[in-house]
Amino acid sequence: MDERSPAAEGDAEERRHRRGLKFRKREDHAVELFQEAQANLADRPRVARILLELGRFYNPYIDAPIVDLATRRQIIEHLERAQTVEAGRLLEERLSLYARFDQADEE
Repeated sequence: MDERSPAAEGDAEERRHRRGLKFRKREDHAVELFQEAQANLADRPRVARILLELGRFYNPYIDAPIVDLATRRQIIEHLERAQTVEAGRLLEERLSLYARFDQADEE
């Protein structure tokens, strides 16, 4: 008799799927951080903390941090000069690089 019943295979598939969901949740956290930064551009220290955290996440699509140090500095410089539109544009650019990876992963 075969030890691998359809029920056992289904359970194994379910466990793989759940692991995938946990990974997805971590990816969604980065998107939430981008949204939080966009919503709080007037709060430079808060955005700086968010950018630091985003710099700790890796984007394999571009083989670099989600927000690299140079971009982080540019965003902070724009915020110091009250140039929130430019800072927001840079955030959107980095998010689109990250989201492109997320979309490619789903296909």
